[in-house]
Amino acid sequence: MTVVAKPRVTASSDSSRVEAMDWPGIATHLDGNGWAVLPRLLSPEECGAIAGLYGEESIFRSHIIMGRHGFGRGEYKYFSYPLPDIIADLRTALYPQLAPIANRWNESMGIDVRYPAVHADFIKRCHKAGQTRPTPLLLQYTAGDYNCLHQDLYGEHVFPLQVAILLSEPERDFTGGEFVLTEQRPRMQSRAAVVPLRQGDAVVFAVHQRPVQGTRGTYRVNLRHGVSQLRSGHRHTVGIIFHDAK
Repeated sequence: MTVVAKPRVTASSDSSRVEAMDWPGIATHLDGNGWAVLPRLLSPEECGAIAGLYGEESIFRSHIIMGRHGFGRGEYKYFSYPLPDIIADLRTALYPQLAPIANRWNESMGIDVRYPAVHADFIKRCHKAGQTRPTPLLLQYTAGDYNCLHQDLYGEHVFPLQVAILLSEPERDFTGGEFVLTEQRPRMQSRAAVVPLRQGDAVVFAVHQRPVQGTRGTYRVNLRHGVSQLRSGHRHTVGIIFHDAK
């Protein structure tokens, strides 16, 4: 029997590194833009260890070739439960920082849903509704690959923020391949943003909608995200989505 080696980061280590982030500043940037960067969330060694998991078939539940579904070009794999320690610990540590922001957003948009303080309680809500498949995923791109603009919804219960962590170093491991977001405001043209990321940086961003304060009150802005075409090299990203899928 083959034992799969997983990168190990203790829960306390992940909790402390996440708590050390400038969360008031992150919340302000999220409110104004729908996204914010979490700098140096992972070390280069951790990035390499996670990217190295891509060939370990036993830890994934499914393998998606984007071109077969019209998603773009490239591929990704969804982790199965139990998640690798480092992914599970980051998911658990990030959620309590984001839940108050998510609740504040829903309140301002007139959405009745509220999120519990602990991620395990939210996952119980998902599983009770039949959303039992884990959604954290590992993405792999090579030259010419790209990811079309999309939203990761997966079911009735959707946590409104998610995180993507760049595991490769731009200009060294790949060129092109920028993380991009678009938002559509009512009766206005779409606005695009290119998020600057280095290896180990994470971006937290709106899954679906965010509130914007207008002259006549708060309205909802619709967001989509994707990855521009790689010109050369290889790019790995890990995505941490907080709701599970049907």
